[in-house]
Amino acid sequence: MIYMRTKLDVADNSGAKQVAFIGVIGKKNKDHADVGDVITASVKEATANGAIKKGEVVRAVVVRTCFPIKRKDGMCIKFDRNACVIIDKQFNPRATRVFGPIARELRGKFTKILSLAPEVI
Repeated sequence: MIYMRTKLDVADNSGAKQVAFIGVIGKKNKDHADVGDVITASVKEATANGAIKKGEVVRAVVVRTCFPIKRKDGMCIKFDRNACVIIDKQFNPRATRVFGPIARELRGKFTKILSLAPEVI
C-alpha cells in the first residue's frame, strides 16, 4: 500500500527519477494506492535533460509495491521497492522503455506498459 507523501521510484525513461504520492484518481475517499491504481504524483527528482521536470504534477500507475500482493491461487508476491510508470490521460506510457519486473495485475487496462516491460511476474 502506498500512502500520502510516499516516495516511489520511476520505472521508465521519462526523465523523472523519484515521485511523491499525492492521491488516487477515480476512487473517492481512498487514502492508499495498490498495484494497478492510477495516482497523481509530484516529481521530486528528475534528470537534467528529461521531458519531465522537477515539481511537475503527473499521473502514474503503480507497478510494484513492498506490501505483499495476494493472488487468488494462493501465491503472495512482494517487491523490494515501490515503483510507478508515468502515463498520460489516455493511459499510455509517456516513456519508451520500462525497467524492472512488472506485476501481472496490470493485464486488463495497461497492456502497452506490459508490452514494454522486460519481465512480467
